[in-house]
Amino acid sequence: MSLLAVRNLTMQYTSSFGVVNAVDNISFDISKGQALGIVGESGSGKTSMSLALMRLLPKNATGYSGSIRLDGLDTMTLTNDEFRRQVRWNKLSMVFQGAIHSLNPVIRVVDQIAEPLSTVGRTNNKIKLARVINLLELVGLPPEIGQRYPHELSGGMRQRVMIAMALVLDPQLVILDEPTSALDVSVQAQIMNLLKDLKRDLGISFIFITHDIALASDLSDLIGVMYAGEIVELSRSEDMFANPKHPYSRKLLASMPTLNPLDTPQFIPGTPPDLTNLPVGCRFHDRCEYVFEKCIRERPPIFVDPSGNQIRCWLMETAR
Repeated sequence: MSLLAVRNLTMQYTSSFGVVNAVDNISFDISKGQALGIVGESGSGKTSMSLALMRLLPKNATGYSGSIRLDGLDTMTLTNDEFRRQVRWNKLSMVFQGAIHSLNPVIRVVDQIAEPLSTVGRTNNKIKLARVINLLELVGLPPEIGQRYPHELSGGMRQRVMIAMALVLDPQLVILDEPTSALDVSVQAQIMNLLKDLKRDLGISFIFITHDIALASDLSDLIGVMYAGEIVELSRSEDMFANPKHPYSRKLLASMPTLNPLDTPQFIPGTPPDLTNLPVGCRFHDRCEYVFEKCIRERPPIFVDPSGNQIRCWLMETAR
């Protein structure tokens, strides 16, 4: 049984320009101890999808529907209060993008990490302090870091604190929204090694959101490629890098620099579509070098290849 089973998840935003189709009919599964990498350009719906899973909906969110089953629990049937008490931070937590903006600048680290413990009735200060020290050590920080304020820490330290906060109630699944985007390469590597250790030692499942498809491969068992609010390819990590099937996936991989000096990174022509006015047919067709008439007229369904990978592209129909 899947730890997380998402079916037809949809979420829209209302705006002065119209309805924004941020998350459109998304489905996927994650098993215990598995990591799913979600990649795509800015505005493809990656963060909106994570907010929909966490039920942290902005005031202008609308059209929120679908099925989300977490460890057998249908979270969409819960009230907001039930979801807050039973799911958020207990079963499912999130490391938000930009640690410096997510941490309170006037509260010490120890109190910020311990805060969720009070919400579930764990009010004994000695027990809370012991838990915080254990988490700091788990993420590679000395206990004295707990007495500091966020501005006194480096970017890598703040990111480790954010990870400790996400683990405080022992969730089964953690969403990581661009956890290394503001870090230099050496610190980025340290954070990725930490995440791999947590995945291996604690059996935690991850949803790893990033712009960097190469970075996603370092942690992820599965790779989901998002474009214009939908997942256009969902494949095992090794299959994605050995033989990507969707033209957009191929373009993303081709845009990454390699060690071969003769392989010049390629750019993706054009721009993503307006999410308030999505094109008929395949949403990638006006940027795709393989486009043919059916791509323009009809939205492709999800095709499943012999390995079980899912691709939303009419080329898969002609390849059969």
